[in-house]
Amino acid sequence: MTATPLIRVDPGSAVPPFEQVRQQIADLIRLGGLVAGEKLPPVRQLAGDLGLANGTVARAYQELEAAGLVVTRRAAGTRVADLPAPLSEDLATDLARRARDYVRAGRRGGATDAELAEAFAVALEEPRR
Repeated sequence: MTATPLIRVDPGSAVPPFEQVRQQIADLIRLGGLVAGEKLPPVRQLAGDLGLANGTVARAYQELEAAGLVVTRRAAGTRVADLPAPLSEDLATDLARRARDYVRAGRRGGATDAELAEAFAVALEEPRR
């Protein structure tokens, strides 16, 4: 990945620089501009190319790793992670139907949107089976 032509940071933006970097790299990964196994530039190099502090780029990389988009190894650097295959259309349709049913049932029971979101967040934290 060549940093300068692919990533731009707008110093006048209300969006923090680390978030601009994180979002642009995430978009490149999701859109196929960066593929699984592709190496990202070292933090110092990208920071220098963009005129940012090392910690700013390090935070962007940490957030990308937390999201499962990149993997960092000491000797191998930071590389694009293998992403799961997209959902099939049938599964996506079924999940959307179930989500609508969940929301409708919760609202009938008097739950607020915030309470529904909280219950869903708790359910997502349960271990996978």
